[in-house]
Amino acid sequence: MPSYAAPCRACRIGDIIPPPPLAGGLNDEGVSDPSNRTPRCSATPLSVNAIARVGRGFRSQSWSLRHHALQLCSPSLIVFIPTPPSLRWPVPPFTKKLPLTVSTTHPHTPYPLHQPSPILRRSGASSPVTHSISRPDISYPFATTDVLRAGITDEYREVSEAGFVPMKGALHRAPTRNAHEPLAEDPELARTLKDVKLVVWKPNDPEDPHINAIIYLVLTSLVTGLVVAVAFGTAVITGDFKDIQEEFHVSGTVVTLSVSLMLVGFGLGPLAWAPLSELYGRRPLWLIPLTLYVIFGIPCALAPNIGCLLAARFLAGFFASTPLALAGGTISDLWDNNERGFAIALFAAAPFGGPVLGPIVGGFVGETIGWRWIMWINMIFSGIMTFLMIFVPETYAPVLLKRRAKKMRDETGDPSYVTEQEIFPRPFGDLIVETLIRPFEMLATEPILLLVSLYVSMIYALLYGFFFSFPIIFGEGYGFNDGIVGLTFISVLIGVTFGVMVTPQLEKMYLKQVALKGGKADPEDRLPGMMIGAPIIPIALFIFGWASPPIVSPTGGHWIGPCISGLPFGFGLVVLYFSANAYLIETFQTCVASALAAKTVVRSGLGAAMPLIIVPMFHNLGNEWGATLLAFLALAILPIPYLFYFYGKSIRARSKRAAAA
Repeated sequence: MPSYAAPCRACRIGDIIPPPPLAGGLNDEGVSDPSNRTPRCSATPLSVNAIARVGRGFRSQSWSLRHHALQLCSPSLIVFIPTPPSLRWPVPPFTKKLPLTVSTTHPHTPYPLHQPSPILRRSGASSPVTHSISRPDISYPFATTDVLRAGITDEYREVSEAGFVPMKGALHRAPTRNAHEPLAEDPELARTLKDVKLVVWKPNDPEDPHINAIIYLVLTSLVTGLVVAVAFGTAVITGDFKDIQEEFHVSGTVVTLSVSLMLVGFGLGPLAWAPLSELYGRRPLWLIPLTLYVIFGIPCALAPNIGCLLAARFLAGFFASTPLALAGGTISDLWDNNERGFAIALFAAAPFGGPVLGPIVGGFVGETIGWRWIMWINMIFSGIMTFLMIFVPETYAPVLLKRRAKKMRDETGDPSYVTEQEIFPRPFGDLIVETLIRPFEMLATEPILLLVSLYVSMIYALLYGFFFSFPIIFGEGYGFNDGIVGLTFISVLIGVTFGVMVTPQLEKMYLKQVALKGGKADPEDRLPGMMIGAPIIPIALFIFGWASPPIVSPTGGHWIGPCISGLPFGFGLVVLYFSANAYLIETFQTCVASALAAKTVVRSGLGAAMPLIIVPMFHNLGNEWGATLLAFLALAILPIPYLFYFYGKSIRARSKRAAAA
């Protein structure tokens, strides 16, 4: 069937392809009948919300009136188009035929009724069904593209047989209050860009990282494994603090710095790695810093004094932070934003699963062959994972398409083949501001970012608090050796596993809200996970403290009380972090890199501080009151997700950078 266009009545921006008339308007050859230029749909009116594709992007239109709905189906796109009965569409002559069908579903008929329809596309380009423009795509190069002035395109997910689409009509306004209408301030540039060709993927393009299902399943597992590996390195050294103290003649607080300084490096590294990956691609930023992390494992294992050990651990943490900065983006490179729910769940669990594995391994290794072998085993583990990354190709679409655009310019001599990142690069000074200043500026001016970051950071810090309170309760209280103390962390690991199993259900709940709200849910619809996990954390801490010695006799099987508290704690960690991370991404769509960098800095800072205070706090207050104080801190921040669930929309309405309410 043919393809045609008409101005969008909903928002008057760009063109859409309207639904075809279901009664009249076409002759036998599929050409519009001049005697019926404004045919009217005769389908049964349905009360549904709809998504209309405007220009080359998607614009969400929530219709409050009763209207007809047509489901346009193609191998790469399913979209609902609102067609109010009062709307009459001028139908220009058709130009080409497409073998597609439209399904209209009657509310009392379980099966669709099929009839010919045009595909919703512009200039031969289409987006896959797994991609939703209404949801933020964290693989978009926000940090290095001037999206506030120039706008946003769907270049990195659109597909065209020609391998390019015209720039005209491609840009749409970034979803934030301080964004400008695309090119509104520079009409001369707008005229210059009229003939520009944006390079996009071709159908079944072998270079498109979304194409090969087997590859992206393997890469997702590898990326998640790398996050586990570097997080494992932060806590594995806790398995044998006593021998380090004895060898270097230092206090336990000084040895604790070996964990805290690595976490400080975790907080600083992403400020550099994330923007550099947008400029040079993911692959070099995976290989180079991780290789340096492996190398700095050598001075950790051979350290002649405590100063060398602490300095090497800080530098190791700085370079090991690469997976924390790039894993989420790499998963977004591989999975589209309507299908990456479980992959992101694995990524959300990895920063917690790794540290939990650390004491389990470190306890037995340190007890049998010494703390230096803990460092060697950590280096071997990270070295194997880094070696596997050598075989991973580049996955970042903007860099891949930039290379293709350059190749097309060289082969054809036509300079009009470009990518959006090349047309609207962000000045280097702005990039420095975006990387080093804006995260802290946003913490000071965006209450949503500040409070959610503090919440996530406190929960993350409590995890590292467990690493130092478990040895006190199980080692000093029950007399367990380091290896057995490490095994008690299995309860936390089981809780983390349960959390991973629940997060796909949270994603389904969110997608249901997307459908109910016409294709674009509110960021606050991401908060139910936080609301579920918020009360679980303090409950786990109360159990941990008041089921421990001296309240409970340290004999027999009474150790099960504090040990079992790890189950709800691990579960709460994952569902909280998954929902909070998604909420920040949905809320700060055009400055997601700065928002996540701010969260990472705060999280790592509190995580680094907590180990330094846990041991003296538990020794001075006692096990029961030390854990109770932590539970009270968790109770103090408990209202935050509920506050934003009910008032987040009004807070976003007053924000300059948050998604428009």
